[in-house]
Amino acid sequence: MIGPDDERTRELGVEFGPLARELEEHQYPATSDELAERYGDAVLGLPNGEQTLRELFELVPDERFESAADARVAIFNTVGDRAIGRKGYSDRTPPALGEREEWPHESF
Repeated sequence: MIGPDDERTRELGVEFGPLARELEEHQYPATSDELAERYGDAVLGLPNGEQTLRELFELVPDERFESAADARVAIFNTVGDRAIGRKGYSDRTPPALGEREEWPHESF
């Protein structure tokens, strides 16, 4: 169960768990290699499995981060579509047969 201190551990389809706080508290600037050395065994939860920070940062060696936000962006970019649950899925329902959609499809 997620406690009050762990409220923001899931972001853009990635479950950071305790790594969220560790990245926030880390001293920056830092490189991907330094973060992988320190937190590499941290497991990131994805809709389609799990991956360690070390595995992700092997794809971006020697990248420099000025902040925890920069490190998270690198993680999001590296996990790519693995952070997407069902590809091509939309919870939007198409208009019923005969109903007009909100916007016109004609080009002017």
